[in-house]
Amino acid sequence: MTKSTINIQDGFLFQALKAAEPVSVHLLTGERLVGQLKRFDRFALVVETEKKEILIYKHGVVSVETESGEE
Repeated sequence: MTKSTINIQDGFLFQALKAAEPVSVHLLTGERLVGQLKRFDRFALVVETEKKEILIYKHGVVSVETESGEE
C-alpha cells in the first residue's frame, strides 16, 4: 500500500498561481508584500509587485493570503 502525502501548501499556492489574483505575503519582519504569485518551489516564492519580481524565502514567511481572504 502506498502512502500518499497531502501537501496543503503546494495546493494553496498552485490555486493562487492559477487564479492569477493578488496575494498578500506577511513576513517575519512584519512587512507585507502584495503582488501576483509568479513561481514557487520547496524553498521560495517569486512575487511580482510594481513591475519587479521579488524572491522570498519561505522560512521568512508568516502567512500568505489570497484576494478571496483564504489564509
